Amino acid sequence: MKQENIGDIIAAELKVKPFQTKAVIDLLDDGNTIPFISRYRKEQTGELDEEKVRLISERLNYLRNFVKRQEEIISKIEEQGKMTDELLSAIEKTTKLQELEDIYLPYKQKKRTRAQKAREKGLEPLANTIMLQQLTTGTPENVANEYINPELEVETTADALAGAQDIIAETISEDAQLRQELRKYLWNNSFITTALDEEKEASEDGKVFLMYKDYKELVRTLPSHRILAINRGEKLECLKVKLEADTEKINEIIQKRFIIQPSIFETLLKATIADSWSRLIQPSLEREIRNQLTEAAEKQAISIFGTNLRQLLMQAPLSGFTVMGLDPGYRTGCKMAIVDATGNVLDHGVLYITHGEKGAAEAAKKALALIKKYNVTLISIGNGTASFETEEFAAKLIKDNSLDTRYIVTSEAGASVYSASPLAKEELPEYDVTIRGAVSIARRVQDPLAELVKIDPKAIGVGQYQHDVNQKELANTLDQTIESAVNHVGVELNTASPALLKHVAGINSTIAKNIVAFRNENGAFHSRKELLKVSRLGNAAFTQCAGFLRINGGNMPLDNTPVHPESYELAENILKKLGADLSVLEDKKQLEFLQAKIKLVDPEKLAKDLKAGVPTVKDILDALSKPGRDPREDLPVPITRKAVVNLSDIKVGTVMRGTVRNVTDFGAFVDIGIKTAGLIHISELSNRRIKHPLDVLSVGDIITVVVINVDETRGRIGLSLKQVPKEALA
Repeated sequence: MKQENIGDIIAAELKVKPFQTKAVIDLLDDGNTIPFISRYRKEQTGELDEEKVRLISERLNYLRNFVKRQEEIISKIEEQGKMTDELLSAIEKTTKLQELEDIYLPYKQKKRTRAQKAREKGLEPLANTIMLQQLTTGTPENVANEYINPELEVETTADALAGAQDIIAETISEDAQLRQELRKYLWNNSFITTALDEEKEASEDGKVFLMYKDYKELVRTLPSHRILAINRGEKLECLKVKLEADTEKINEIIQKRFIIQPSIFETLLKATIADSWSRLIQPSLEREIRNQLTEAAEKQAISIFGTNLRQLLMQAPLSGFTVMGLDPGYRTGCKMAIVDATGNVLDHGVLYITHGEKGAAEAAKKALALIKKYNVTLISIGNGTASFETEEFAAKLIKDNSLDTRYIVTSEAGASVYSASPLAKEELPEYDVTIRGAVSIARRVQDPLAELVKIDPKAIGVGQYQHDVNQKELANTLDQTIESAVNHVGVELNTASPALLKHVAGINSTIAKNIVAFRNENGAFHSRKELLKVSRLGNAAFTQCAGFLRINGGNMPLDNTPVHPESYELAENILKKLGADLSVLEDKKQLEFLQAKIKLVDPEKLAKDLKAGVPTVKDILDALSKPGRDPREDLPVPITRKAVVNLSDIKVGTVMRGTVRNVTDFGAFVDIGIKTAGLIHISELSNRRIKHPLDVLSVGDIITVVVINVDETRGRIGLSLKQVPKEALA
């Protein structure tokens, strides 16, 4: 593979046209961001979506590193004077790192092995003689006799043969074709077996892994969540894990390759092959397969985490509410904060809901007064300790006082992490850690995206085994997910926090802080162009970020749309063609008239008339028809409630509405309005066979489910999507 061929290779892999990959590679090399390329360079990329652009970027990095490794290997083999035309061709043809490393293995610098010691004793010619298998008379000992050399510590024929066998065993273990064949065989036919450590069986850690006490499963059928569970058990020293394979069959495979004809060395070679397998090949390939399983499982877990996080970030905001955020607690009370519709803190305090009847009565009196004073229309309750008691308190308060207020149970994952962070101290310096947590719980229902980006995504907990996977890869994926969501939605320049701004294309943490500092010093931005006055935000950064930033009520109406400043002239020309001007975007009646006209427009003809690209014209028409629109408006609004449901109230057959909180490999967890989330196992998601729960559900989906089992003792609820009666869906 050569650097100049990478674009064509990626095009073939992703089934796109070579000009598309070339355009993306050129744009990336020029410093453009993925959101900018996929949104504002559609003519150049042939309208590749963000996912394809990101895949091209990932493959580009991988293949460039691969080519670099190829060049290193070629250089090292040439330094040894062992490069041949055949070997060079094999290195250049391979496109997989594992195959490349297999080819390089015999030339790789190693620690002083038994085979190297044998070569130093002059036993390589004997090994070659044995490998040729041309002698059919005599004995191996007769042949080995002439290699006895006490000065080199070869005292007997047994010493000579043992050394030759060490050389042959290493040669067999380094055969690239054999390793590929055995790797394939093991992947399809070997088993992972586990045994639970007897001493750990009764421990808390050990009880978690009881299902793996005496477990065995084919490598190729192991699902990712099971692989990660086994790895965790092994790491905690609860499980002993082995790769089990048919040794007899494996020896047959190796013998078929290396025993080429009858000879006096056949028995010796069979013993050497068995040694090569058990001592050299098996441990190496077992490590490879375990690593491969782990990498695939981690990739799957990280992918699920990213998908779930995006759905969580993209949940519809409950805008326009004055919200009371409650961070439940027993001993220290329930922390309370009230925020207005824009997230400003109006009041705060502590409610002692669980401190006896007197405490609850005083809490109710205080909460009621605050709800009436600030016209609180929504209560957001954190789902942690004492959440159920707090929910009962809110439901009773609403019922007893006939309040026009609803409540919602909100995931408080990460709220404590945020409240103790430097960012929280900077945003809310006058409040202590506990009150900041209540503010976060209130704000995250108003605008999940704006609030959740302030929290380390690993603390949000919408995945599986997030602490067991490659943390660097997880962080990269989550950063990309946040970047994608933020740029898809767009950011209001005059209210965004530094935590939100830093995820906008072209803006880093320093520039984000500089934007807020400029805003604090000079007042609100009136146009996107003013961004160029911000320290360290030059033309290049402006080009990347401008289209994703919005200004509501600024000097230029197009600043409140996804139209990029570079296309303002084109947008105004389009408006002229439609018999309108920019003022139409700020007049509701005129806008409705414009929307009707846009529906009748032929984008291709308009693009031709204006000598512009069709994709850009389509995007501008869409932006002009919905200025200031939030794409999350199309999503279902989270469920709010007025009455509490107890676990004891739930019976098998009960049909309920719920919100999907987490999706894993084995199913989905659903919030049905009680403390315990119900589980829909993958087998209960659909009547048709599905590969993964994500094929059916996403985090944030509002669904109708039926209860199929309740275990009050263990606090577990089984739900079904496929068994919901048809009349319940009507």
